[in-house]
Amino acid sequence: MDIFFDTTVLVAASSQSHPHHQQAFPALRRVATGRDKGFISTHSIAEVYASLTRLPVEPRIHPMEAARIVTDNLLPHFETVPVSKTDYLGALTVMKDGGWSGAKIYDVLLLGCAAKCSVDRIYTFNLADFRLLAPASLRGKVCAP
Repeated sequence: MDIFFDTTVLVAASSQSHPHHQQAFPALRRVATGRDKGFISTHSIAEVYASLTRLPVEPRIHPMEAARIVTDNLLPHFETVPVSKTDYLGALTVMKDGGWSGAKIYDVLLLGCAAKCSVDRIYTFNLADFRLLAPASLRGKVCAP
């Protein structure tokens, strides 16, 4: 199965202290073992790092460890989908036309990446926003792992 992973799922799978770890980690393991094909946005590389280094867990995740998680645990197993200037401008249009503000633009960017790779599912823990922002063709693919 081809699955696009939102940053929320990647972060949860990467930290045992995360409340959704038990739900997210098996999905990551299926990709790592080749049972599923995983896709992430290149933008998610930065988002995962930023999120891991700000997680309110003890002990805090050190920047060196966060970078290792991204480079060793995630990137070798996922196909990355690039985000172009055109993608960012398209996301701005979606946001403007919908009257939305703030961080929802990152979800729109990720949904655009998911559309590029024709996935079967889009995994996220941000179900409400993803379903709100997804075009009709993707809405039924949005789910939690």
